[in-house]
Amino acid sequence: MLNKIIFKNNLRLITKQLIGSKSLTVLILVGAGSRYETQESNGISHFLEHMFFKGAKKYQNAREVSEAIDSVGGEFNAFTGKQYAGYFVKVSSDKLDVALDVLSDMLINSRFNEDDMNREREVILEEYKMYQDTPSYQIGWDFERLLYGKQPMGNDQLGTPEFLKKVSREDLISYHQKLYTPDNTVISIVGDVNQSVSKNLVEKLFIFKNPQKAFNYFPLEVNHSKEKVILRKKYTKQGHVVIGFPGYSETDHRSIWLKILAMILGGNMSSRMFLGVRERKGLAYNICTTTDDYTDTGIISTRAGIDTDRVDEAISAMIFEYKNLKENGVSSFELEKAKSCLKGKILLRLEDTEEFAHLLGKFELLYGQYKNPEEILSDIDRVTMDDINTMIKEILAEEKMKAAIIGPFEEEQKDRFEEAIRW
Repeated sequence: MLNKIIFKNNLRLITKQLIGSKSLTVLILVGAGSRYETQESNGISHFLEHMFFKGAKKYQNAREVSEAIDSVGGEFNAFTGKQYAGYFVKVSSDKLDVALDVLSDMLINSRFNEDDMNREREVILEEYKMYQDTPSYQIGWDFERLLYGKQPMGNDQLGTPEFLKKVSREDLISYHQKLYTPDNTVISIVGDVNQSVSKNLVEKLFIFKNPQKAFNYFPLEVNHSKEKVILRKKYTKQGHVVIGFPGYSETDHRSIWLKILAMILGGNMSSRMFLGVRERKGLAYNICTTTDDYTDTGIISTRAGIDTDRVDEAISAMIFEYKNLKENGVSSFELEKAKSCLKGKILLRLEDTEEFAHLLGKFELLYGQYKNPEEILSDIDRVTMDDINTMIKEILAEEKMKAAIIGPFEEEQKDRFEEAIRW
């Protein structure tokens, strides 16, 4: 059974009981992230995420915070995205009180100690370097920067070394007060959960100091840049490529069509990109097509890691698959296979209580209503051949196609790559 409670302070609690489970996930989502930041404050959401683990009122330092969860065999982590930050604990169901106690203390009562903060700067700078040295991660951020330009939507979550070195304790406290409020928070608990027990614990532990969030995320601006390729020089053994197009927002009913299209293009080992680029031509070990879904925009893109001497050939092969799909459409067999595969993958993911909690919490936080798996599966079933083939003609437009490339390539090669990004 799935239940929702809205408390007097507008804090929302969603619980979903999964029969047969002996554990649960507590996930807290807060409206924060790079879309809530200016160019000058880019990275503050992620810095704040790190600082919550450094000690608060009851659990006073990083060791006490981690030991509280470790001592009950739990799993504990957090993440920062563009539109929200998340904090979760997975524990056996009889330890729900411990999970909520630790999460409430760290999110409401953190002290933001100066010494801890200065040490954490160095940790986050090392994380920044790690992603700089991991082009398979960096390439996605580069592509979004190309697509959206210099605005919050185009920024990554890590920020810059310049900001990380100068952000102050006062900055963190101010940001925390403005966004970590009950009306901007959703608690999602999935697994072997009792709604009444959860309600009482949340009511007791989550006593917020600030009643209402101070500002919303920045609206999406149109990026008028005609730039088609973003190139980052990096001495890597592989060339990393993303080729893609603007998509639909998560609120658009066609966003599920786009997920089906991504499955057909590169969502599994029998997809067009996998068979055409990897199996027939041997151009890549890993190649996949995915979507990114936001409240007011979206992306469909294909990424691959390629031998640096064969990047041009691989780009041509990837574009061929896009072009062939646009010119000839999909078959009924492909469509039904993709729909079945997508439904199967969704159901497999939801075997994990963390994934289920994320699904429910995200929809509640961003759209004010939860969406259950049955609704999503029903949406997939309703998609027709006409839907997909009509969408393909709109989405896969040559003038909308863009590419991000990372590898040991000189800037003067950018013109060559721009010529390659053509039908």
